[in-house]
Amino acid sequence: MSATQTDDRVVLDDLEIGEIANELDDQEPEDVIDWALDTFGDRLAIVTSFQADGLAILDMAYEVKPDVRVITVDTGRLPQETLDYIEQMQARYPLARFDIEHPDEREVEAMVDRHGLDLFRESVPMRLVCCQIRKVRPLLNALEGLDAWFTGLRRDQWASRAAIRKVELDHDHDGIVKVNPLADWSADDVAEYLEEREVPLHPLYAQGFTSLGCAPCTRPIQQGEDDRAGRWWWETNAPKECGMHCPIETGGFEHEFHAILGEAHGDDD
Repeated sequence: MSATQTDDRVVLDDLEIGEIANELDDQEPEDVIDWALDTFGDRLAIVTSFQADGLAILDMAYEVKPDVRVITVDTGRLPQETLDYIEQMQARYPLARFDIEHPDEREVEAMVDRHGLDLFRESVPMRLVCCQIRKVRPLLNALEGLDAWFTGLRRDQWASRAAIRKVELDHDHDGIVKVNPLADWSADDVAEYLEEREVPLHPLYAQGFTSLGCAPCTRPIQQGEDDRAGRWWWETNAPKECGMHCPIETGGFEHEFHAILGEAHGDDD
């Protein structure tokens, strides 16, 4: 499995990534992580909201490269439990390089001035605007200069994730490589790993949460509900995605999104 080096950058094309994905498809997460760290080195980061999946990847990667970079986004609406848990994980993995990104204050101010703090309740397009400003844009900034990123995506999480490969080109983020070591794992596999490794879980799991995000947009699930049913539960027939991992094809939010950026940056963005 080879990659092209260009000015210290690692660049893969669709053919190369397809061949590598085939080779890694039946490999264990640790093997995928080893390959990625060996291939991309410091131009690779774990992106996590500190859910169980991301913690499993962090724990595995830390064994190989203790100074691995860890990116998370503090949207400004996270529950206090998440902020406390981040500090707990920083203490558990002291050599890891934690990078806590924040949304642009000007963009948040412009958005709230135009639509109020809880605009996400108005409509799906307004919710997507909020996700873009508070979460997706900060992530885009953090990914600049990277050649690859780890995610905790699994195929069984949601229909939009059912076909993910363990490695794939991320054309939504400038064609860098997206590494999904847990693609073929289940939630039970993740839980078993974390229990064996004695990694403490985010405290909200004990309260019935199965997917963790911003406080006003996440609730515990009811018996029999899908794991992502607690995200934006008031929406009907809407994608359970923020736009970070896949393009949102609903339309309707882009015009207002760009209007907010123009107001925040004097039409320079």
